[in-house]
Amino acid sequence: MLLDQLARPLRDLRISVTDRCNLRCTYCMPAGIFGPDYAFLPRAELLSFEEIERLARTFVGLGVQKLRITGGEPTLRRDLPELISRLAQIDGVQDIALTTNGLLLPRMAADLRAAGLDRVTVSIDSLDPEVFGRMNGLGTHPQKVLDGIEAALTAGLSVKINTVVQRGVNEDGLRNLWLALRGKAVLRFIEFMDVGNHNGWNLDSVVPSREVLARLSADGTGAEFQPLNPNYTGEVAARHIGADGHEVGLISSVSAPFCGDCSRARISAVGVLYTCLFAGSGTDLRAPLRAGADDGALRALVSAVWASRTDRYSEERGEITRSRKIEMSHIGG
Repeated sequence: MLLDQLARPLRDLRISVTDRCNLRCTYCMPAGIFGPDYAFLPRAELLSFEEIERLARTFVGLGVQKLRITGGEPTLRRDLPELISRLAQIDGVQDIALTTNGLLLPRMAADLRAAGLDRVTVSIDSLDPEVFGRMNGLGTHPQKVLDGIEAALTAGLSVKINTVVQRGVNEDGLRNLWLALRGKAVLRFIEFMDVGNHNGWNLDSVVPSREVLARLSADGTGAEFQPLNPNYTGEVAARHIGADGHEVGLISSVSAPFCGDCSRARISAVGVLYTCLFAGSGTDLRAPLRAGADDGALRALVSAVWASRTDRYSEERGEITRSRKIEMSHIGG
């Protein structure tokens, strides 16, 4: 088993397929930075499907069991079902998931499912049109995301819903979101994190997960929610179950870091390997791929990177200063 310096295995690989997105969420790609003149990556710099498949096979050979396709917004990548089909044929892959804003799922969900996709995680931060429109930066109505969720469910995909919670922005609408969607999917509420360099993060904007539970509950205390055991080692969301039998997940990277079990590696759309969501630099895998490196050389490179890994930024937050971090739009969260 390949282990890093903190004895964490390599089990999960997140693969970005594009840096483009059709929203401008304030905590990821704020419109003031990623405006009409922003220079996105040219197609030739992106990993091809063949290159992604080859890297995925390398990682699976080193212990990866789960693949997640991310962006930017991954459904903007042309012919995405073809990539899913390629990945689904790799021996050893137990799960293929997609993180998406859901806007294009009404026309893509069935094809993605047929290609071998197992799950989608859809982001929606509020059901209030004004609040959601402000958070997504383009005034997009939440119904467009809800239509995507329905399309995924109709196609037979398992669905989780992610909500980023920001103080003074959307915390007042959390219970409405929970009541409306808890019967359709598992909701996961994410503490606002200092990912990237442009989202204006500060600690005062964080709503701790314990407060989220209180806001979801009928009596405002959170007492109706009971903790559940993790489904697997390294699960990022702390699971709870409400009195009505519906499950909620809390991702508490700020108030309760979970670095100790992190088994995730990330590859950007241009083939750079990052071993932490908050990394400032990574390892170029595209260059050796395109220079003709054989499978053994790729395996040795990835093994060396993971074996030397010591990342635990969320546990060190406040003790270290990182002047630059990879943008979340490059590695998909």
